[in-house]
Amino acid sequence: MTLVVGLGNPGAAYEKNRHNIGFMVIDALASHHKASSVSKAAFFGDVFKTSDTIYLKPTTYMNLSGKSVLAVKQFYKCDELIVIHDDLDLPFGALRFKRGGGHGGHNGLKSIDALLGSEYIRVRMGIGKPEHKSMVADYVLGDFTEAEATKLPDWIMKAARAVDALENETMEKVGSRFSQKELAL
Repeated sequence: MTLVVGLGNPGAAYEKNRHNIGFMVIDALASHHKASSVSKAAFFGDVFKTSDTIYLKPTTYMNLSGKSVLAVKQFYKCDELIVIHDDLDLPFGALRFKRGGGHGGHNGLKSIDALLGSEYIRVRMGIGKPEHKSMVADYVLGDFTEAEATKLPDWIMKAARAVDALENETMEKVGSRFSQKELAL
């Protein structure tokens, strides 16, 4: 069983934030696969299930994502973990894949790493970065610009297709087919 986690923050106030790109991909995957919703109380998140995949949107807020991921991974005895997240170090629209590595200051990854280790597949979705480091919190919690928002549907679907491919192909093969440097605005 594969656990696919999209990182983000719960609630309407965060819905269109850059930090919620992982949630957006999970919504696309759950809808596309007609995944059934599972009671979320025990898992600290919105859980959707197909016969061989669990999709999770942790509702613990970003900083405590690991709590939800651990609960779901243990309950469903998932042997593979894929985490979809925003990445400040990549330009807007970039799509990259890697296994393991550091958290790069990303609080959601930091929480998962602390509870489960870092050896899982990461789907890194570039959101660009603000001009000054002091602006990072406001930037990631800010909504995508109008120009960026027009590019989101295709980018989200490409990431969703890549996640589907990761369940059956090597990460290297998926990376060569789906990686992209950025999206022109």
